[in-house]
Amino acid sequence: MVVIDTDVLLLAFAFQNDSRQETNTAFLSEVQKAEPAITVYNLMEILGQLSFNLAPAKLANWKSWLIDAYQLTVIWPVGPEDLTPAMAFFQAEIVDHPFAKMRIQRMAFMDALVLNLAERTPEVQCFVTWNARHFKDKSPVTVLTPEQYLKQVA
Repeated sequence: MVVIDTDVLLLAFAFQNDSRQETNTAFLSEVQKAEPAITVYNLMEILGQLSFNLAPAKLANWKSWLIDAYQLTVIWPVGPEDLTPAMAFFQAEIVDHPFAKMRIQRMAFMDALVLNLAERTPEVQCFVTWNARHFKDKSPVTVLTPEQYLKQVA
């Protein structure tokens, strides 16, 4: 499983003239051979960013043009069978882990949420982001740029 950061998918949708577009497209094609995934936090972030420019009907159909199109698995902090009380969920998911990571490693809150969830998912092999420098030495999960990922699988 390869977790893809928000910036990689936003580049594909919103920044067509970016100089990294060719590499980004090659990565999104190549990662289909692995099990591509995003966290629910990435999903919320992508939809939030794109909501400023997409027609409401297009935004409502996000599953087809995002999840299905890229064959993404969405990683959730708890499964539907988990009956953990809401307070325990928020304590563990939001208060303990990400804020601890933010205090110790100086991370943006959303980055800490995403990385925390990726770290807790045993199938994750690596985390791919154009902002790899933001995650450098902050996780046991291998963090790569799309370009580094392509070189690694070549």
